[in-house]
Amino acid sequence: MRVFYRRLPKFQYIAVRSLDEALAFLAEHRGKAKVLAGGTDLVPQLKKREIELPACVVDLKAIPGLDVISHDRQSGLVLGALATINAVGQNRVVEEKFKALSQAALSMASPQVRNRGTIAGNICNAVPSADSAPALLALNASVKIKGPKGERTVPLDQFFTGPRTTVLGADELLYEILVPNQDRASRGVYLKLSPRHSMDLAVVGVAAVGLLEDGICKAVKIALGAVAPTPVRAPMAEALLTGKVITQGLIDEAARNALTQCSPIDDHRASREYRCDMVYAMTRRALAHIFGR
Repeated sequence: MRVFYRRLPKFQYIAVRSLDEALAFLAEHRGKAKVLAGGTDLVPQLKKREIELPACVVDLKAIPGLDVISHDRQSGLVLGALATINAVGQNRVVEEKFKALSQAALSMASPQVRNRGTIAGNICNAVPSADSAPALLALNASVKIKGPKGERTVPLDQFFTGPRTTVLGADELLYEILVPNQDRASRGVYLKLSPRHSMDLAVVGVAAVGLLEDGICKAVKIALGAVAPTPVRAPMAEALLTGKVITQGLIDEAARNALTQCSPIDDHRASREYRCDMVYAMTRRALAHIFGR
């Protein structure tokens, strides 16, 4: 498939130095401004004319402290809007305590893109195949949003409203991602099906985080990517496992139940039927991994 790129269209470029300054420009150009963090999604979209051409682009990169990756024993992990995909994926605390997120980050794109793109940008782009979204959903993440009416915190499972759409208003910014601490004994994994290990979008993505005590599932979260209009949880499959003795048969039943959350499309990357088959196979594999079965 041939892809034709044009030159960037003309727009006003604004480099801001604070969130308040950024919000002021978004309010001034309400609905006609685009936010740039890494630009790895925005710039190609502009060149290919996939989105409405903006009057201005507001660049956040000069805002100090917005690239934070911090961890607190009480409150958990905080990722700033400018925290790059590679910085998150290679962070020691993320790798040790939030394994699914680290795996998802390092499965994305190329090293060059990961060094430029951001986790916040990945979820704000809101494509169904976003790799970071299933991992963050399984980790029960939320996002902090700032706008002219103040700040609000939105659970990530309420953030996506459709393909490439979110609850973000035209005059709002997502400035932090919050990930609560997980139980020390919990295990997590992100599995991605794509033609190549990286570079390609996910055909199917599955994240699972769970806690097993004495053979009994105390808690589990399963999230799926690229198989519905938005990244989704599989709550019925989670309910099947919670409080039960984990067996291969129960894992198989839960994996089949996860299919009820799927409404994949047919496209050039995979058929609907193939994606459904892979949701079952990969969910079963993810659950077997976290529960040691």
